[in-house]
Amino acid sequence: MASALAKWQLKRISARLKVLREELRIIDEQRSHLVDDADDLGLRAVVSDSPLARSEAHAAGGHAAAIEGARVHVVDEISRLERRQDTLLDRFTAG
Repeated sequence: MASALAKWQLKRISARLKVLREELRIIDEQRSHLVDDADDLGLRAVVSDSPLARSEAHAAGGHAAAIEGARVHVVDEISRLERRQDTLLDRFTAG
């Protein structure tokens, strides 16, 4: 019985990891663009020294920070699930 439950949990975790890894790939793509945009707008704000440019740079920096937070959350969840998967595999192979 424990073996069947472990198999079921491993399948669930594996499916969730697949989804999260794809999500991480997409976040990394978006993050790259958002960070580049924030850097460009930050430089423009320094050069132009206008309130509008500073506002745009601030907003872009906020978007870059938000995507970084999302990335950290997904990476943490992947790590947690991988640890759980390792525990289940150890239990499964020992039994």
